[in-house]
Amino acid sequence: MTLTNEGGFSTRFWDRAARKYAASPIKDQEAYEKTLARTIEHLGPNDTVLELGCGTGSTALLLAGKVKSYLATDFAKGMIDIADEKLAAGKAAGEAPQGLRFAVADGFSEEVELPGGAKYDAILAYNFLHLVENPEDLLARVRDLLKPGGLYISKTVCLKRKAWLFGPMIKVMQLFGKAPYVRMFSFDALETMTADAGFEIIETGTYPEPYSRFVVARKA
Repeated sequence: MTLTNEGGFSTRFWDRAARKYAASPIKDQEAYEKTLARTIEHLGPNDTVLELGCGTGSTALLLAGKVKSYLATDFAKGMIDIADEKLAAGKAAGEAPQGLRFAVADGFSEEVELPGGAKYDAILAYNFLHLVENPEDLLARVRDLLKPGGLYISKTVCLKRKAWLFGPMIKVMQLFGKAPYVRMFSFDALETMTADAGFEIIETGTYPEPYSRFVVARKA
């Protein structure tokens, strides 16, 4: 099982979009910093962390120094190529965090499994779940990869309130290869799905307003 939709369309889309994506500025720096700050509050220096959908690795490079080990993954090779370039540049400058590694993989790949059946302390997924065609299966996999009491920390774009506008627009763009698969979540549907997957939600926030839902959930 993979995270891409039929025919690998989303993988091809993100491979092509990687360089443009990497060059784009963060749209809401304050919300991004709030997300980082809240995430850091839940991580510890001995934690083993997995990030899904890491893109070009900017967030991983900022968070990896706060934990013991950090595996950042993306199913688009174009994204990971750029992330590896950033990591190499950081190492050359003596600024790269220890314990950080990038890999082309998704949540179902064997590459994300730890040796000896060990489990992660935390799994992160930012601006990612709405791009996954089978999010229920992914959440089940995330739960399986976590230690008892481990944390799933995510931020998800939720466009359900504006589906009448964004839905048709995205479908037209998809016809021309200008948009990936997108699922229209509401905050309630997202949180219900997370709870139904066997998690206890311990914190939520909206960074930025009104569409990006931050959720911290503990493996029940």
